[in-house]
Amino acid sequence: MIDIILADGNPLVLSAMSEIFERDPRFSLVATSATAEGFLGTVMRVPVQIGVIDWNLPALGGAKLIEVLREQDNAPRLVVYGHDARDLPRLAMTAGAAGFASRAGDVDSLLTCCAEVAAGKMVFPFVDVRELQSNPIHSLSGKERVMLEALSKGLTNRELAKELGITINTVKFHLSNLYDKLSVRNRAQAIAFYYSSRIASEPEP
Repeated sequence: MIDIILADGNPLVLSAMSEIFERDPRFSLVATSATAEGFLGTVMRVPVQIGVIDWNLPALGGAKLIEVLREQDNAPRLVVYGHDARDLPRLAMTAGAAGFASRAGDVDSLLTCCAEVAAGKMVFPFVDVRELQSNPIHSLSGKERVMLEALSKGLTNRELAKELGITINTVKFHLSNLYDKLSVRNRAQAIAFYYSSRIASEPEP
């Protein structure tokens, strides 16, 4: 069975989703939460495979929640359950979610999405995945993404080691892999790539 946790700020939606997953024999509903903080507290204590979250989840929001979980080794794979307007599926994928299910879709679409994500797939029916994957940033591991973001703040190797809780040699190892994946030669080029990629991914006003 697939262990799953649900988080949504709307109590009606949360209750309905709970009933749906409890009726499906493929899933074991471990917990529900109305806030990002409650979700985090649970997954830090209890390992689960899949988390279904609302993009506008109080109070951190979906993007920040995904960012925090990227730093955790045993974090669940996340499915964003939201409206497919305003480029949300693409933003969810860029943030690091593993899947997106539309609130406008039927119940089976959400269940199928979660099952496929649990099987290791990326499920974004409203996104041209090939276009997104052409950006090398999407090939980075969670640790490498966190390191790239930390690099953009101007941290030294020693400061990176302290912030990430790893040795300086491990920092150098991750940086070498990071440079290879981004096809850059040094820290300055990696930072420039990071900011240019962020600008390119910003939605047009």
